[in-house]
Amino acid sequence: MYLAAEKGDITTIIGGIAPNWGPFGSLGNEAKIMIEVVMAVAILLCLGIAIWGAAKQRIGATALRDTFSAEQGKGLIVAGLTGVFIIGSLGTLFTIVYGMAV
Repeated sequence: MYLAAEKGDITTIIGGIAPNWGPFGSLGNEAKIMIEVVMAVAILLCLGIAIWGAAKQRIGATALRDTFSAEQGKGLIVAGLTGVFIIGSLGTLFTIVYGMAV
């Protein structure tokens, strides 16, 4: 009996789906960490915008009965979550574009 996971471990699976640094592979560890920190801060800001939009929508729709505030909250939710998606997929997009160029 042969098991599919016999030869590898979890790092094989994660390493297969995680993007590599592609064109930025020659950067030093400090530069990679700085890029990761900037991306993490940007994701947190986008999540904060989405949470602020959810609160604005909820307060505007129920307590104040302000439809403009509720619609503005919906826009903030969409903008925040779109930002999270775009920033989260930047590494994959750079790797794909760099791979296609090579």
